[in-house]
Amino acid sequence: MSQQAAHNNVVLTVGNNMMGDDGAGPLLYDMMNEVPISGWLAIDGGSAPENSAHQVRELKPDTLIIVDAADMELDAGEIRIIDAEMIAEMFIMSTHNLPLSFLIDQLKEDIPSVIFIGIQPSIVSFAFPMADEVKVAVKEIYRSLITGQYEQQFITL
Repeated sequence: MSQQAAHNNVVLTVGNNMMGDDGAGPLLYDMMNEVPISGWLAIDGGSAPENSAHQVRELKPDTLIIVDAADMELDAGEIRIIDAEMIAEMFIMSTHNLPLSFLIDQLKEDIPSVIFIGIQPSIVSFAFPMADEVKVAVKEIYRSLITGQYEQQFITL
């Protein structure tokens, strides 16, 4: 079976696991590889998710979920779906090369549903451990992918 036939949904995780809570995306990637979720494929976008855009496009998913730490001025571990128009307007904390709004706009040209899920970090700094609240949030996102309730479960900004 081809990779495309097996996965019509993709999660693009973003972040750096050496930067404290910015490792939320890589943690989700690890979880999805250790215990795969039927119908979903995880791609580790690292700190430069734009370098994975070609891989995502080749898969032609129906749904793409991008998960990253995002400073939304909430309590640590809070999860929000951030509307694409809001991403450009908000100052989203980013340790990445290009703004995520640019990447999302590009991917929306080829993918019917692109959803950005942000996790509020506590500390994003080199060699700091990930906050327990962020670890819990990652597990919550993982479970929401299993149930398919991610759009209903999280508040949209």
